[in-house]
Amino acid sequence: MSGQGLNSSPYKLVVQDLSLSFGGLQALKDINIEVKEKEILAIIGPNGAGKTSLINAITRFYHPQRGVILFNGVDITKLPPYRIAKLGIARTFQNVALYSGLSTIDNLMAARHVLMKGNFFTGGIYLGWGQREEVTHRKAVEEIIDFLEIQVIRKQIVANLPYGLRKRVDLGRALALEPKILLLDEPMAGMNVEEKEDMARFILDVYENRKIPVVLVDHDMALVMDIADRVVVLDFGIKIAEGPPSEIVNNPRVISAYLGVAEKDFTNARKN
Repeated sequence: MSGQGLNSSPYKLVVQDLSLSFGGLQALKDINIEVKEKEILAIIGPNGAGKTSLINAITRFYHPQRGVILFNGVDITKLPPYRIAKLGIARTFQNVALYSGLSTIDNLMAARHVLMKGNFFTGGIYLGWGQREEVTHRKAVEEIIDFLEIQVIRKQIVANLPYGLRKRVDLGRALALEPKILLLDEPMAGMNVEEKEDMARFILDVYENRKIPVVLVDHDMALVMDIADRVVVLDFGIKIAEGPPSEIVNNPRVISAYLGVAEKDFTNARKN
């Protein structure tokens, strides 16, 4: 039953025999993945491998037909997305999904709503406890703004921001949920080299300084291999390999899956 502890697993997140289909299309088949309490786990694979589908299944944007998802030993397979977020599973999106008409700080404040305990009455009168709660949440948001070095855009409308900064705001919104685990869906897609290096630094800081385990989906092979502790490889919805980066880059099955579209990127990763 959802919400009941099932085991004493040492893993933060466990995906067991997860399968997802859309009509006759098999997006994921019998996926088994574990995320440790202290690691950056990268999920890689060619286009259409099922990486985003896996993130969407974990966060209940998609409903898998089979399998179990455990978070801290609790079955969350059938919980609605808002309950998933409340438990501390936060994510970013492959295509930035911010409130485009709001400012940076308002986007981050909006993400705090699952942590707010006030109601319509306390928010409406904005006195005493209600006022103190908003001050607390604004303080948390300002700390994230400082952490991501986005002070100069804190009051700017996000629709007017460059793409790289919007991706940074998207990360900030996920951090505003005070996550216990962070799922990043291609956080560096579409960025230039400098922006990618900045984002990689923030991801490492999230893991090392905030002690938040990270699941990272990205196509930049060299960068992923540089910052990940462990790598899972998907191909056509099937897990074909798992291990440390040094093993993955020399795995014949993985190399075969990447031949063609990503061969150059994979070769560069192996050189590094």
